[in-house]
Amino acid sequence: MDSQNQQMEKIISLTKRRGFIYQGSEIYGGLAGTWDYGPLGVQLKRNIANLWWRFFVEQRQDMYGVDSAILMNPKVWVASGHVDTFNDPLIEDVKTKKRYRLDHVLEENGINPEGKTLDEMAALVKEKGIKSPEGNDFGAAAQFNLMFKTYVGPVQDETSVVYLRPETAQGMFTNFRNVVDSLYPDLPFGLAQIGKSFRNEIAPRDFIFRVRELEIMEFEYFINPENWEAEFEKCLNMSREWFKLVGLPIEKVHEREIPETDRAHYSKRTVDFEFAYPFGIKEIGGIAYRTDFDLSNHERASGRPQRYTPKEGGTPFVPHVIEPTFGLDRHVLAVLANAYTEDEMNGETRVFLKLPPQVAPVKIAVFPLLKNKPQLVEKAQAVFMELKKEFGMVVFDDNGNIGKRYRRQDEIGTPYCVTVDFDSLEDGTVTVRDRDTGNQERVAIAELSARLKQ
Repeated sequence: MDSQNQQMEKIISLTKRRGFIYQGSEIYGGLAGTWDYGPLGVQLKRNIANLWWRFFVEQRQDMYGVDSAILMNPKVWVASGHVDTFNDPLIEDVKTKKRYRLDHVLEENGINPEGKTLDEMAALVKEKGIKSPEGNDFGAAAQFNLMFKTYVGPVQDETSVVYLRPETAQGMFTNFRNVVDSLYPDLPFGLAQIGKSFRNEIAPRDFIFRVRELEIMEFEYFINPENWEAEFEKCLNMSREWFKLVGLPIEKVHEREIPETDRAHYSKRTVDFEFAYPFGIKEIGGIAYRTDFDLSNHERASGRPQRYTPKEGGTPFVPHVIEPTFGLDRHVLAVLANAYTEDEMNGETRVFLKLPPQVAPVKIAVFPLLKNKPQLVEKAQAVFMELKKEFGMVVFDDNGNIGKRYRRQDEIGTPYCVTVDFDSLEDGTVTVRDRDTGNQERVAIAELSARLKQ
């Protein structure tokens, strides 16, 4: 096993052992492409999402939030083009009947599939004599629609078909007119949403990177088309600042201009953000200039105007849209992969998560030096309650010796540990230990909150 695969195995093992991420339906053997977030994982995920919301929505005057329904009228997906074009290329093992992503098959055999048609990719498989993972021949290639189909109501026929949404964007487009009528915001303005999407991936892989149930953080920014280049650059710069804010090193985040042949059908310009995961440089987000594709299509299909009337007067027009999109699950994985660290401390190998304090699921751990000394425990509980009021995710830990407690908190990424000892009873100070360095200092309890905020 190479070093990159070893690192991923270590990360996956840690996330299960410490309560970050579990295999979905594990007691029944799991279900491919599904994962459950445990107590620490859901807090990490929520911290990232809350930070994103503050940065892109709450701190701006031109952004508005929505939370649209997962189930939508199926006409939405016809108008958006998903029914006809939301496909991935698949190829089937003729013996086992297992299906694989055709482009992934080529990538795994050292062939770049970008810009190639379905027929061209299939021809390469045949020309190069590529076999399935089981060593069998591949059959014909086909396009596979990624939307999950289900039914509403008691009758299951074509009149009751609906889809689990494959993206959150359409819920913002279908609510554009509602928001304009309710609030009449100045243009440009954005609608933001964090929510679940569902994609029937042919071959989920790479832990929580490619899954069938995923969460997206994105906004649709409605603009006058005359200014689209300038607005696109503003979104690019904001996105760069976001990656810094969430703690991802700039050298691990790559920008890739997508050529016209590989862009989505609705996009006039797309820039993908890619992160250097242990398994390769892969997409973590992107920005697309969707023009007026969506609003114009919904106007035609619904018969309802999707136009904006300038406040200063003038002819109503269909705004164009710039869409910054960020995968929340992929952010969780990137943050975990970037934080995973091994070093040596006191002559022993130490594993810890070097999580930025702003996203760490546990901010502070409070210990009594000894659990069998009531005075220490009482004092530690008082310190714990005060810190919990101030910082939220603070834990109390009296299980095992201090060294084991430090290691346990290091492994889940807790930035600071506070120990109440016998000196605390005498002089009102505690020991504060820094996760990254292991350095300790005495801090007065009265000054503790202010010191930790620094």
